[in-house]
Amino acid sequence: METGNGRALSSLRPGERGTVAALCTEGEMRRRLQDIGLVAGTAVECVGRSPLGDPAAYCIRGAVIALRREDAAGVQLA
Repeated sequence: METGNGRALSSLRPGERGTVAALCTEGEMRRRLQDIGLVAGTAVECVGRSPLGDPAAYCIRGAVIALRREDAAGVQLA
């Protein structure tokens, strides 16, 4: 999924990496994403997907976090 000029976090496949450029979400979800470390400049790697493809697991600042596709789509990568 594309957002603006970059890719969305949800578009990463297992083993792919990216760097957070911006959050394109509002309210409580924006705050949650910031709390888990998804801020501009953060390196992120997709480490796996569930058997049905949603959610996916991402390594963020050394922690593995599972995010639903709709939530990860709000994170724009550089």
